[in-house]
Amino acid sequence: MEGAEVELERRSRFLNSLIQKKKGIDQKQQNACMNIRMRASDMPISLQNHAFKTARNNLESMPSGKPDSKHLALALKKDFDSTYGPAWHCIVGTSFGSYVTHSLGGFLYFSIDKFYVLLFKTAVEPLDIDARR
Repeated sequence: MEGAEVELERRSRFLNSLIQKKKGIDQKQQNACMNIRMRASDMPISLQNHAFKTARNNLESMPSGKPDSKHLALALKKDFDSTYGPAWHCIVGTSFGSYVTHSLGGFLYFSIDKFYVLLFKTAVEPLDIDARR
């Protein structure tokens, strides 16, 4: 009986790995259609997809030939703040350096069209006014 359980667990892990690979391939194909290239992330896939779609929708809504990196950064930051809580930060540009500290599961760096986007979350702790006195 124990050998059968071990074999069932092995097969289950194998099938799960095949499903995850298929999801990864589908995700890469979808990103290629939107001209998105993921550079680095420790963010869940669902949040990544939300960021990609928000970025694509905002770029498409801008006047043709006039994409605005500041507008895109503000739109992503506000959307993530309202959807996932504070404190999200967003940097958008064609060339920049960065070194940031972020909350676990709250970091995404990707390119879309000619822009590079850095989206990350930091922890927010309430200010204890009594401790400052």
